[in-house]
Amino acid sequence: MKVTIWNEYHHERHNEKVAEIYPNGIHKAIADFLECDEVTVRTATLDDPECGLTQEVLDDTDVLIWWGHVRHWDVPDEVVTRVKESVLKGMGLICLHSAHHSKIFKSLMGTTCNLSWREDGDLERVWVINPAHPIAQGID
Repeated sequence: MKVTIWNEYHHERHNEKVAEIYPNGIHKAIADFLECDEVTVRTATLDDPECGLTQEVLDDTDVLIWWGHVRHWDVPDEVVTRVKESVLKGMGLICLHSAHHSKIFKSLMGTTCNLSWREDGDLERVWVINPAHPIAQGID
């Protein structure tokens, strides 16, 4: 499986406490955790050319992990469009942390997505649409 991890890479460079925990960025920490014989990992950040998400990178990605927090609006619309088209063609997408506020999540979900946290015991339903996709391996 080929995984691309995208990160704003903002807090690690501007917050001393975060930099102590993730000196090479949270994207690198996730990459180090995932890297194994079955998973090839690359990373990309907001400040890379084209946010590191060129068409060539996306075409070579099975699953994109998107970590966003405060710079959602700095992602160019053309990058969002390119990522969305790749997801609609079958690339998996995992949105982490505050990525529910990202342009890509809002575009794919068709929502303004002003979520808030709650702990009321409600259940969540998740549907596996394509059980053959690498991201769904082992999920009923």
